[in-house]
Amino acid sequence: AIMDSLARAPKETSVARPHAHTTASMIAPSAVTFTASAARAPRARPHAARRATTMAMKPNADASVDTDAPAMRVSRRALATKTVTLAAALAAMPADRRARALELGGSSIDSSFWEQVELPLEPGVILLDIAFTTSDPNHGFLLGTRQTVLETKDGGKTWDARDLSLLLDDDVNYRFNSVSFTGNEGWIIGKPAVLLHTTDGGVNWERVGLSPRLPGAPVLITAVKDNGTAEMVTDEGAIYFTSDAARNWKAAVEETVSATLNRTVSSGITGASYYTGTFSNIARNDKGEYLGLSSRGNFYMSWAPGQAYWQPHNRTSARRVQSMGWRPDGGIWELTRGGGIFFSEQTGMPEEDSEFVEGKIGSRGFGLLDLGYSPSGKTFWTVGGSGSVFYSNDQGRTWKRDRGTDDVAANLYTVKFQGENQGFILGNDGVLLRYTGSKN
Repeated sequence: AIMDSLARAPKETSVARPHAHTTASMIAPSAVTFTASAARAPRARPHAARRATTMAMKPNADASVDTDAPAMRVSRRALATKTVTLAAALAAMPADRRARALELGGSSIDSSFWEQVELPLEPGVILLDIAFTTSDPNHGFLLGTRQTVLETKDGGKTWDARDLSLLLDDDVNYRFNSVSFTGNEGWIIGKPAVLLHTTDGGVNWERVGLSPRLPGAPVLITAVKDNGTAEMVTDEGAIYFTSDAARNWKAAVEETVSATLNRTVSSGITGASYYTGTFSNIARNDKGEYLGLSSRGNFYMSWAPGQAYWQPHNRTSARRVQSMGWRPDGGIWELTRGGGIFFSEQTGMPEEDSEFVEGKIGSRGFGLLDLGYSPSGKTFWTVGGSGSVFYSNDQGRTWKRDRGTDDVAANLYTVKFQGENQGFILGNDGVLLRYTGSKN
């Protein structure tokens, strides 16, 4: 049942309910311009909490040879933490794998499909999203915790740190959740609520103010067109559209998921009232339809353009869902706790749990956290805990394990493909794997 085992933690603050015909006025950008350095050292910066600002990003091309630049310093605590983490990971490996890992080096893996990319990051950063401009498939941005923004211009082989701190509030540690591009127009959103916008491929970024009454934290942004059109979703199920570069937003649903579930209790949806949960996972397909997974993993909701409310879907299975999303044919995939993988038998939204079929995967009990596929849909990939990577060449019916990533001492959270031969896997501790194609 949807509500039987939901968390009932009280909200710290109340939120206003979005209405379908209400527009949220955005703060217009000012003409203030800043120059961003490639360094990440903390420095004084002007307050930017309640106004939009613009910043030009000019990487220091000579940073690697500048003898006057300050030397990079690593604190003893950071070094000790990194050493302990690496030592623990090596100690857990069998002797033959441990020897091979030491011989190959910390960043080398023996995969036939993936290579690990060195990143200019401190230990502990979790990578959260990646996107490339559609005007240049080699130009992309990588996001993460600790307000991490990295940029590549060679298809992801090398990355440079980008400092956007002049657009951010002082003493706030932002978590950048989502990035999206259409042409050279791009968007970044994060938590606490922050929205960044560019129209020149990321050379300049402006911060656009968000209403303090925004229900929930922004978790997904989609650049729909390169004329200022975008969609934004929060973890409480608020969906907003803009067609004027975020100057105004229009709500697409009339209430949050909490309000929808509490209201539908009396109309036949099984469960209990006073639901105050959020979505842990939100997925969008090319039709603009959304899937939202309960933070407890015991039910999910769907929304399609034109609907006024999210539609709840009961689950009868005791297996909690870890993640879910859309297949390229329009069907649904589910990853359950304990390493299970399921696919809907038909395209479209399933009505019952019985319409899901379990895939044959030897996950060894490691949790699976995300599933992605090449644009053609010929190859599926799923990733999870302890460097687990699996692939399928028959649309998910059977799976093989990529043993070459077993030496990766990280949990892998996201797998995304921008092209048939351009894909990435994102993990914790700054781990990034780049698809190199089959080496067999």
